[in-house]
Amino acid sequence: MAKTKGQKPRGASPRVLSHVDRRGNVTMVDVGDKPVTHREATARGDITMSAAALRVVRRGAAAKGDPLQAARIAGIMAAKQTSALIPLCHPLPLTQISLELRPTRRGYRIESRVRTSAQTGVEMEALVAVTVAALTVYDMVKAIDKTMVIGDVCLVEKRGGRSGVYRRAAGAKRRSA
Repeated sequence: MAKTKGQKPRGASPRVLSHVDRRGNVTMVDVGDKPVTHREATARGDITMSAAALRVVRRGAAAKGDPLQAARIAGIMAAKQTSALIPLCHPLPLTQISLELRPTRRGYRIESRVRTSAQTGVEMEALVAVTVAALTVYDMVKAIDKTMVIGDVCLVEKRGGRSGVYRRAAGAKRRSA
């Protein structure tokens, strides 16, 4: 359904942005009164590359070292620094971060799972881990292929907190603007 500027789609419920106050000022959400609960988020994304770059990575012949191990470490470190990278994110005591890079036909699928026991979720930490891991692969292989594409970074699942469980529908595509 087409919509005009300022018009809500039919059946849409009004949404309030949690990081904007009544006057439209950006603010950090106060989570002080929320209970500490176990929270977990999984994110994924892809990096695609040329056949030549893929051969170098899979042979372990990249001049800068192993891009997959470097990406794993970079993604884990980035998740731990999310509040320093993304304005208004709360610093969280992360209890576990995993990052896997699985080969695909044209590159790698990157998946991160982040856990905490806290008053707010870890979706941003999982998304940052995937993105920085992909950027690290790009950095380490760009001498061979500057046409690599990082894409389809998305939240796959989240658990915990007031909103409960979210699972991305299989095959779900991004919404167009």
